[in-house]
Amino acid sequence: MADTFTETTSQGWLSRLMGSIKSVLVGLVLFAVSFPVLFLNEGRAVQTAKSLTEGKGAVVSVAADTVGPANESKLVHLNGEATTTETLTDSDFGVSANAIKLIRDVEMYQWQEDKKSETKKKLGGGEETVTTYTYAKTWSSRTIDSSDFKEPTGHTNPGEFPVQAHTTTASKVTLGAFTLSSGLVDSLDESTPLAVDAGQLPASMRGKAQASGSGYYIGGNPSSPQVGDVRVTFKAVKPAVVTVVARQVRETFEPYQTQAGDALLMLRYGTLSATAMFEAAERENTILTWVLRFVGFLCMFFGLTMIFRPIAVFADVIPLFGTLLGAGIGIFAGLTAAILSLLVIAVAWIFFRPLLGITLLLLAIGGIVLLVRVGLKKRAARAATPGTAQRGAA
Repeated sequence: MADTFTETTSQGWLSRLMGSIKSVLVGLVLFAVSFPVLFLNEGRAVQTAKSLTEGKGAVVSVAADTVGPANESKLVHLNGEATTTETLTDSDFGVSANAIKLIRDVEMYQWQEDKKSETKKKLGGGEETVTTYTYAKTWSSRTIDSSDFKEPTGHTNPGEFPVQAHTTTASKVTLGAFTLSSGLVDSLDESTPLAVDAGQLPASMRGKAQASGSGYYIGGNPSSPQVGDVRVTFKAVKPAVVTVVARQVRETFEPYQTQAGDALLMLRYGTLSATAMFEAAERENTILTWVLRFVGFLCMFFGLTMIFRPIAVFADVIPLFGTLLGAGIGIFAGLTAAILSLLVIAVAWIFFRPLLGITLLLLAIGGIVLLVRVGLKKRAARAATPGTAQRGAA
């Protein structure tokens, strides 16, 4: 059952203003970091795209049942069943399976703290924040440090797991006549749950662990868990059909170093053509490129927001003015970050992809011109109002 703890804190206008001034430094760092993030991401994307194009033109499809000496050091494409003859054993619990990997997952029942804050502005520029801390018991695969809780009394977690998670990996995994390298074996991650046989539990664990569901339970009553109780489950990465693209080195594989810069080493589940393998890699490159572009934009946006935050806090003496000014700063930061991000990407593409870069640069310049024109029109409109004219005449 969850319980809660509520804390109300207040911060004066001057304290908020000083805090916002300090945040300017963080904003400047974020703003500065956004430029290399955006620029280097474009270089990475182009290098990966060129490497994949180079690999697509060099790859040779081969059969997995024989090692062809003529393909030595070439980029090869092949598919077949990744398998092993080894039986892996978790000696602590007596669990065995013919598998590529035998994975022991461990969870402990612990207290977890969640917090939710609601902040209200007060006349005069101050703020009042009401924070509600909620405590609930949950199963977690990581240690939750209860010493950092706002209200640790009555919510104490054990310091360490009595049993650690563990993965056992077969020493030799084959694909037809080839042996998969450790890097390719690491890519094999599709697992299935593995039921346990309570009769195989070693004597050292009897009396400590009991069978529960498809795994073991260390504690009292599995139907009424207590903080510190542990449940252990197992899963196995079984033999499966895979497709590999890599450099053939005798009877195994290594990354294929392209002249463009990337080293190619790919494994996917299922029977895929070489074309499909490269198309999937190209899609991943596109997704990563857009993710990092968004990260760069966010760094720039939040950086600008923090840089101009003192202005909004200063105006919070009258909360409505501060809120409106804060919204205006957010819009300004968003538009500026979008234009500058486009500008940085354009410059990067001029460096890496000249034709597309020039097009983007023209779009960015057009956006800047548009913003300037909008600003000038608003300024002219304010100057033309009767009140403004009268003040000017006076």
